[in-house]
Amino acid sequence: MEKDDHLKLKIMAKEVNFVGSNSNNKFESIPSSRGRKYFQWLRVICYVFLLISGQASAVLLGRLYFAKGGNSNWMATLVQLVGFPILLPYYCFAGRKSELSTTFSNSSPKSLLILVLVSIFLGIVLVVDCFLYSVGLSYLPISTYSLISASQLAFNAFFSFFLNSQKFTPFIVNSLVLLTISSTLVAFNDDSEEGAHDISSKRKFVIGFICTVAASALYGLLLSVTQFVIAKVLKRETFSVVIDITILESLLATSISLVGLIASGEWKDLSNEMYAFRLGKVSYVMTLVGTSISWQAFFLGTIGLILEMSSLFSNAISVLGLPIVPILAVFFFKEKMYGVKVISLLLAIWGFISYVYQDYLDSYNSKTHNENANGENRASQEEDTSSA
Repeated sequence: MEKDDHLKLKIMAKEVNFVGSNSNNKFESIPSSRGRKYFQWLRVICYVFLLISGQASAVLLGRLYFAKGGNSNWMATLVQLVGFPILLPYYCFAGRKSELSTTFSNSSPKSLLILVLVSIFLGIVLVVDCFLYSVGLSYLPISTYSLISASQLAFNAFFSFFLNSQKFTPFIVNSLVLLTISSTLVAFNDDSEEGAHDISSKRKFVIGFICTVAASALYGLLLSVTQFVIAKVLKRETFSVVIDITILESLLATSISLVGLIASGEWKDLSNEMYAFRLGKVSYVMTLVGTSISWQAFFLGTIGLILEMSSLFSNAISVLGLPIVPILAVFFFKEKMYGVKVISLLLAIWGFISYVYQDYLDSYNSKTHNENANGENRASQEEDTSSA
């Protein structure tokens, strides 16, 4: 009898410990999970701020450079890239020390070769993309340039469909159609631009339009390929890996833009350009430096959102920031917002909201699926416990 009582006490003690440990794990995991979720969204908010503020200030300063006497497209390209050493202090952070050089030391020679070739490809695409954007910005008003650039989301979705298995839901298709129509409307708005009846102005508008559309397509390709390389080639989706790739491709792109600046002969006119700058020499230098820093803030926000969310989400946030630029241009450059541009702007915002709503549905469905899976796991554990 004593043995039976003793055995029952041991069984009861085990059950209490089991329930207690499960309840502790349950209550400890919930705050931990919520804390990670809140911290992730805090990072996302910081990246969004860097992307939108960097993009707006970079475009405005870039246009200021051309409006006040700047003429070098290669210099405008170089300042978009040359600021990448600003990212180097990240290597001094405590979290980076344990991961230093893991991108290369833990990779096979074949993987390293693939990484180098991909970085060379991305670097070439990046410098061509920046040059085309510079040409478009030099020939188009900021409002027109920004609205055309919104088409980059459609290109990104197109390339992500093939590279990253992006699903085309009705809301995403609606978003892409609206953004495409928004950009197309601007192309038929040349009759409202200043000097539109001048043949030279029309020629510049066409060149600027083509270059900006081509740059938007290349940017969408760049984001999709970057996400594909991180997820499928390197298979390590960490911030350190993204920084490694960004610095490597930026170094190559900066070198190419320097060669382009020298080979084109534009470097010979930079001294005269600085003295002829209508805001003064100091403002000339500060404009270029500010443009460079702003673009690096934009790139940092972009790669952060690619890592935390996706390339398409990063591009959608970029499109969200584009309508801000025309509004600021009205105050800083006295540009006029004609009726067609206003409609184009509203369509771009509508397209972005449509995409964000689809992203919300995906997150909600994923959360519901995880909760159902956790409920089933808990139910199965309780059944196993009762059967035992």
